[in-house]
Amino acid sequence: MENLKCDLLVIGAGSGGLSVAAGASQMGADVILLEGHRMGGDCLNFGCVPSKALLASAKVAYGQAHASAFGIADQVPQIDYAAAKDHVKDIIATIEPMDSQERFEGFGVRVIREYGEFLSATEVQAGAYKITARRIVISTGSSPFVPPIPGLDSVPYETNETLFELREQPKHLLIIGGGPIGLEMAQAHIRLGCAVTVIEGARALGKDDPEAAALVLESLRNEGVEIVEGAQAAEIRGDAGAIEVQTADGRVFKGSHLLMAVGRKPNIDRLNLDAAGIETTRAGIKVDDGLITTNRKVYAIGDVAGGLQFTHVAGYHAGVIIKSALFGLPSKAKTNHIPWATYTDPELAQVGLTEAQAREKFGARLEVARFDMHHNDRAVAERKTNGFIKLMVFKGRPVGATIAGPQAGELISLWSLVLANNLKMGQVAAMVAPYPSVGELNKRVAGAYFTPRLFESATVKRMVGFVQRWLP
Repeated sequence: MENLKCDLLVIGAGSGGLSVAAGASQMGADVILLEGHRMGGDCLNFGCVPSKALLASAKVAYGQAHASAFGIADQVPQIDYAAAKDHVKDIIATIEPMDSQERFEGFGVRVIREYGEFLSATEVQAGAYKITARRIVISTGSSPFVPPIPGLDSVPYETNETLFELREQPKHLLIIGGGPIGLEMAQAHIRLGCAVTVIEGARALGKDDPEAAALVLESLRNEGVEIVEGAQAAEIRGDAGAIEVQTADGRVFKGSHLLMAVGRKPNIDRLNLDAAGIETTRAGIKVDDGLITTNRKVYAIGDVAGGLQFTHVAGYHAGVIIKSALFGLPSKAKTNHIPWATYTDPELAQVGLTEAQAREKFGARLEVARFDMHHNDRAVAERKTNGFIKLMVFKGRPVGATIAGPQAGELISLWSLVLANNLKMGQVAAMVAPYPSVGELNKRVAGAYFTPRLFESATVKRMVGFVQRWLP
């Protein structure tokens, strides 16, 4: 076995691990990066990238079938499901070089294509190598959680790790799980000519604002997606092409294919964390505000740290720990400014507190400003007026934003900036957005916040009247 030493060992080449490795190496640290599977991790190969690529194919198909309102004849789209998957593969291949082993070796990172297993608090074995590191970063991500539903082990099913390899167009796709993954894939497949049934044990999009979630769910149902809520899957049976899901209340749903989309689990099984003195929770590896584990020389970032499971969170975590691991300076991760988005049509995005959370925290002192998409001229011009923005404000500062509608995932970034820097509503109102743009929505909701203060205030009216009487 070959012994290696380094300043920083990164376990896992997903988005967080790659960001740490590249940044640390370019700033002068001796870095080793381990990856036993695919460079780029879940996001590039099985998650964000392929799902958005498939949604793009579905959007084109939907546009062909719904063009008459723009003076263009509707066309029944001729869908080639396998070709749509070729499009997905091409998009992955286009982005892949950015995450490649060769690129990171060019940064000076030593890349070893093996899984890592702790031998002690500072030692990790990776294949034929024993690596001793001053600091270690665990960035192994997460995998689809498959619950032990009776019968599932004898029935063929897909997860996000296999769905994008499927070439045969499902006649009727059953999806267990009504979260973002399940609903994005539901809309993609209904638009690509499949029948789709979503079976959710609780409330679909249950982590989001109920009003915003209801808008998205109504849109999907209008497109033909059957969404069944409060339906716990109790038994699964059948064979390829003929699968049945029976719920706890006795209902039976039949389909040709099954997608499991009920959540994620942290990738920790291979790590032998006990040998390093690293504790875990049900959600993942236990970390403090600085993302340091119970072993003070080891960090955990991204999905495996048990918090918000988004690619951009892993990237943010990478920046947090670089400061600590390389410069020995205190650095803490915050969550109040972390946005998330569900890329259905319409999109749904959130940052900070939802209305319910904000009312619980601030009570009657909370103010809620709102602006509806049908008042935005660009949205009207493109016939995409189904949506709104809702802003939670406490003492003149935003504490949360909810957006449902076109480009919600783009619009939410401004409010992440606002929350990250503790800006006031007046600072947002001072910005100028180009007309006509959907981005005006952010300025208009700030205007909606100030409207009652300016136009409905007796004090303001008296002041204006007084000044007008004395102005020359």
